[in-house]
Amino acid sequence: MKLTNKTTIGEIVADDFRTAAIFTKYHIDFCCKGYRTIEEVCKKRDIKKSELIEHIEKARNSSANQSFDYKSWPVDMIADYITKTHHKYIEEKAPIIIQYLTKLCGVHGAIHPELHEIHTIFSKSALDLTAHMKREELVVFPFIKKMKSAQSKGTPFDLPPFFSIENPIVSLREDHITEGQRFKRITALTNNYTPPNESCATYKAAFAMLEEFDKDLKKHIHMENNILFPKAIELEKTFEKVL
Repeated sequence: MKLTNKTTIGEIVADDFRTAAIFTKYHIDFCCKGYRTIEEVCKKRDIKKSELIEHIEKARNSSANQSFDYKSWPVDMIADYITKTHHKYIEEKAPIIIQYLTKLCGVHGAIHPELHEIHTIFSKSALDLTAHMKREELVVFPFIKKMKSAQSKGTPFDLPPFFSIENPIVSLREDHITEGQRFKRITALTNNYTPPNESCATYKAAFAMLEEFDKDLKKHIHMENNILFPKAIELEKTFEKVL
């Protein structure tokens, strides 16, 4: 993909996920705010455009650590991957992290009161993400897979109660923005996931797990916002043309 002034950062990461590390290094949100262009983010963060593009090109031309070409996958395959990889990750890791944070608050909360806010934010995030994932798994993803099946077989399908896939996607993207804001706050409260010098093993493990959770969630949101959702919207339009 050739970079132009109109190329968005979401499109860049969708084309090659290795570039995600570059945007993360410059603290540029490529998942919830992937609609912005390189020019826009450079002006916003006072970054030299030529410098950012140079780093992006180096990442894209690297032969090491080749990533999956998710953009080439069909929508049903992407939906299944997100469910089996990222949804499963949240289901498995969130309870463990909450358990660690609860312990930290009890032992270190008096000296580090920020732990209580971290605990509150993450617990709410875990609860909301669970509801978010259920909406995807029970409603949105099945419809996307139904559209893909109908396209492959050349058969019609009934319109869903929400009429268009774009309607639930709006709500899901709003959820993503909320989670992005929450983890931005957690990142600040944890000093970019850096435990205090006197930290015990539990403290260090909790912060390491939080950082890993944040990274996985960013990739999760990116795959939905910048790859799956646009593909689903375009797929639905092909049926509109037939009708």
